[in-house]
Amino acid sequence: MGYELRVVRESPLAFAELAKAIAPAGFELHGSDEIVAGHGDAKHTVARWQGQVVGEPGSDWQVAQLLRLSTALGARLVGEDGEVYSLRDGVMEVATGDSVMELGKFDEIIEAGPAAWSP
Repeated sequence: MGYELRVVRESPLAFAELAKAIAPAGFELHGSDEIVAGHGDAKHTVARWQGQVVGEPGSDWQVAQLLRLSTALGARLVGEDGEVYSLRDGVMEVATGDSVMELGKFDEIIEAGPAAWSP
């Protein structure tokens, strides 16, 4: 199991609401729990439904997709340690306490695709 990012909303998200909201944002629901996004001709898992939306990203692309998904659901993207991921002026950021780190330009990360992080 990898590092988890959670899509957190003020009001709980029902599964029916999730299913209705993800399609217009370009996501698909596979089975009863897998949320996928396409890149090229392939579909890639972005998150899973576990009573809430949870992702274990292995690439910047997956983090960007989780950020896009959280926006579509009117939610925040939060890491296990409480850090908050956001998009400001086209740049993905992660904030931990008073520290903010830029992760990269959102459009470039989406275009680059789901290449896995190197160890």
